[in-house]
Amino acid sequence: MSVGMPIAALWPEPSAGPLDDAALAALYGRPDRPHLRMNFVSSIDGAVTVDGYSAGLSGEPDKRVFGLLRMLCDALVVAAGTLRHEGYRAVRLDERRRGWRRAHGLAEYPTLVVVSGSLDLDPAHAAFADAPVRPVVLTRADAAVPPGLTDVADVVTCGADRVDLATGLAELRRRGLDQLLCEGGPHLFGALTAADLVDEVCLTVAPLLAGPGPGRITAGDPGPVRHLPLRHVLAAEDGTLMLRYARD
Repeated sequence: MSVGMPIAALWPEPSAGPLDDAALAALYGRPDRPHLRMNFVSSIDGAVTVDGYSAGLSGEPDKRVFGLLRMLCDALVVAAGTLRHEGYRAVRLDERRRGWRRAHGLAEYPTLVVVSGSLDLDPAHAAFADAPVRPVVLTRADAAVPPGLTDVADVVTCGADRVDLATGLAELRRRGLDQLLCEGGPHLFGALTAADLVDEVCLTVAPLLAGPGPGRITAGDPGPVRHLPLRHVLAAEDGTLMLRYARD
């Protein structure tokens, strides 16, 4: 696998040199139990966006890890608002990463999972219409299903007046989707944290000061503080830090 911009391990064991993609994939890995991993990027001062989008924070090192985490997961979970706002397209991987998945007994592509309480979703959206694997939509019982959505996605009801995330994740795991990667947005991160469903947080810290204005990577109602131990620290040549926190 290619190296790209050099990324080295700083802690707990410094690497002798840059890590290739195989070494990075081994560092992040696939836990041997059901696992929900969050992946976010922020500025040094905690901003989740620049000019309204996370892309302004994401450089080559973050994109590299972003792609590897998608390669490692069974399903990619995203809130409907983030899907629309960030311009998500169908979840596809290049041949090299599809080959890695085949070699490890995985489906060639991860399944896209969209969390939507309102079902304000367009079946013609590329994330659905061009998907190589039929997506799953988690929603609530009283949401009106738009015409055509069930033609392109499995719509799963979990909860009456709100999306019950614990029930939704249990359904995904019933389908064999044990390794979940969530890319947000902040309200979904907050809700998953409040429900104590987050097992891991992968945080890229971009070497940028965004200034006042943008929100944080998490949002929603306050909840209890939760401890998440630091597992590794990686650094890219451009000063980007990649931090991994995970439960014991």
